[in-house]
Amino acid sequence: MKEEAQQQVRFVTIDPDLEGQRVDNFLRTQLKGVPKSMIYRILRKGEVRVNKGRVKPDYKLQANDTVRIPPVRVSEGAPAPSPKLDKIAALESQILFEDDRIIVINKPSGLAVHGGSGLNFGLIEGLRALRPDAKFMELVHRLDRDTSGCILIAKKRSALRHMHEQLRNGQMDKRYQALVAGQWPETRFKVKAPLQKNVLQSGERLVNVSEAGKPSETRYRILRQFSDATLVEASPITGRTHQIRVHCLHAGHPIACDSKYGDHDFDLRMQKAGLNRLFLHAASIRLLHPKTEEPVTFSAPLDENLTMVLESLS
Repeated sequence: MKEEAQQQVRFVTIDPDLEGQRVDNFLRTQLKGVPKSMIYRILRKGEVRVNKGRVKPDYKLQANDTVRIPPVRVSEGAPAPSPKLDKIAALESQILFEDDRIIVINKPSGLAVHGGSGLNFGLIEGLRALRPDAKFMELVHRLDRDTSGCILIAKKRSALRHMHEQLRNGQMDKRYQALVAGQWPETRFKVKAPLQKNVLQSGERLVNVSEAGKPSETRYRILRQFSDATLVEASPITGRTHQIRVHCLHAGHPIACDSKYGDHDFDLRMQKAGLNRLFLHAASIRLLHPKTEEPVTFSAPLDENLTMVLESLS
């Protein structure tokens, strides 16, 4: 690991578009490769100043604030991925929509939304490599690594705030397609079951239905019936980790090839039909555009593997 010193104190004036960002998160974007623990240390020791005064990590920046950033020894982390990498270049063709506020992309299955825990890069790092001139680029929400489909990226902080508000107020409509085991009952339109998140020692996250968990609801409708499987549309009303996957399991109809919450025998049959990934796809998303405030809907087609499996089942 190469070490490089940022030798001089820097003073950064906050752009109006960054207003409302926490100072600790702002420093993480300014001091790439610096461990979080060091960022909190320089804040605690008062080496970071805003308008010449000490601030706490949760201080929300205001337009035209002046932030003093001290010199920090940076251990260079993994270099940014090259936009020439096949996996990153391929992301360009997955972009469904882009303007000056948002990118909507059809995320491939198997790609994490961001790097970390042994991954060199994820979707957001890949997009930043493709758009090196973009000053701001952040995920609006997440998708599990093995889930494909529509995901929103904000290109301005104001757009991020606008879309987060829609998520909080339930104004965003997300529709997923999932292939589940057995015959989903025609009379079952929703699953309401509280979900509790557990983090194992390995760092793996597992979610289970528990009275101690957070209230969670998913609405369902049947799209296609097969002899021993059903293609359902799932619309999460709440946004819990692994919500659709755990709610399908709780209903007695686990999703095909779900390594955490699946059914072994059903998965083997689906693999024989050609399925090589989790059959969960974020098919569409409806929201108010953060610039025009007009409703817009974006749809992502199923990938070749999922389409082929549906054909072989029918």
